[in-house]
Amino acid sequence: MKEGIHPTEYRTVVFKDISCDKSFLTRSAARSKEMVKWEDGNEYPLVKVEISNESHPFFTGKTKFVDSAGRIDKFKKKYAK
Repeated sequence: MKEGIHPTEYRTVVFKDISCDKSFLTRSAARSKEMVKWEDGNEYPLVKVEISNESHPFFTGKTKFVDSAGRIDKFKKKYAK
């Protein structure tokens, strides 16, 4: 491993999956401006993520259908003039 390229300021943070409203506590060097009170009564930095193992189709076995055709038709209708 190369020296001096890896972060050294690891700390305990809370990651919150905003798509399914699940949170987990872990160590990370990710920066955050928000704080959250955890179940143990302590405050930790909060890092919001859009997808985690709680919401990813690979781990859940469920697929989310994205209505891209509806959005494209809506866009074309809006800007057809």
